Amino acid sequence: MAELRTEEEQLEAIKRWWKENGTSLIAGVVIAIAGVLGWNAWQDYQANQAEAASLRYQELLALAGQQTLEEDALARAQQLVGELADEHGNTLYADLAALIQARLSIADGDRESAMTALEALIASTDRDYLKGLAHLRLARLQLAAGEAETALATLETDTPDALGIQRADTRGDILVALGRDDEARDAYQRALRLSREAGQPAYGLQLKLDNLGAENATL
Repeated sequence: MAELRTEEEQLEAIKRWWKENGTSLIAGVVIAIAGVLGWNAWQDYQANQAEAASLRYQELLALAGQQTLEEDALARAQQLVGELADEHGNTLYADLAALIQARLSIADGDRESAMTALEALIASTDRDYLKGLAHLRLARLQLAAGEAETALATLETDTPDALGIQRADTRGDILVALGRDDEARDAYQRALRLSREAGQPAYGLQLKLDNLGAENATL
């Protein structure tokens, strides 16, 4: 009888515990399951977004790689740039699309739009290499527009080492336009030295130095 009472007491204890805690236990299980399903759905969404961005960028790249773009192809390229910016902002694809947009604008004869695209990229990206590349391209456009002083100011930013040759070369071009030949010579010599240290070709640099009539121009 003692054992029976003990079993009955245990059963009553379980019933009381379930009455007090059963609802919260079920809710916890439901929340846990929902969390797992939600996380999986989020992962699937992210994967789908990445795939969509990649496909859009590949199409944009194919269009931009054509020697000439018909009006409808150019319109499609601009549409893809907009979609990447709107639906995949802050991704590498969106940043690269901004660089392509600038190149397409130049090809279309719209230098102002190209500058705007590069300025927007500089302001938005946290990728140092792309920011440095955008600064370089913007400075070249400003130089081509006759804004040498503005171009020089654009280059006065931290630039990744990988872009050091291009920066020094571009700086030399700007200084030549400003009539500061001695400084331009130094910039070209730096670019030439960096190119040799990196084992990279330096097309045109020696000719630029020769045109300045530099003594000991060849390093």
